[in-house]
Amino acid sequence: MEVILKHDIQGLGYKNDTVNVKPGYGRNYLIPQGFAIIANESNQKMIDENIKQAAHKAEKLKKDAEEIANKMGELTLEIGTKAGESGKIFGAITTIQVADALKNKGFDIDRKKISFNAIKQVGDYKAVIDLHRDVQHEISIKVVAE
Repeated sequence: MEVILKHDIQGLGYKNDTVNVKPGYGRNYLIPQGFAIIANESNQKMIDENIKQAAHKAEKLKKDAEEIANKMGELTLEIGTKAGESGKIFGAITTIQVADALKNKGFDIDRKKISFNAIKQVGDYKAVIDLHRDVQHEISIKVVAE
């Protein structure tokens, strides 16, 4: 079943993309929740017109995302947490903590746009920030024991 996404959905696609999904997922979740519409000819024409009208706005958003990525540069975040003697931390480092550390550095990034593998040890890690559909930026995270 082909649907046109009305919102960015992680792992599936971005707004205005036409994607192929299983019929049950489309009919029972995406369409009722307002995340997608059926990809027929009239809906496709409507989306194409909306894309034309929003093209300059989208270009500005992309430039803003690139500007934020350039400001971040080779940013390294240091996150302190309680850890045992072996270096294993109590709990895990989450995207919330990374978003708060970014906010302290002057970058207001939504935690849902940050992704990394589970951090459960003291050490150096990499995280990817999805600033725009065409702009991803990688930052370093240094986890230290307090």
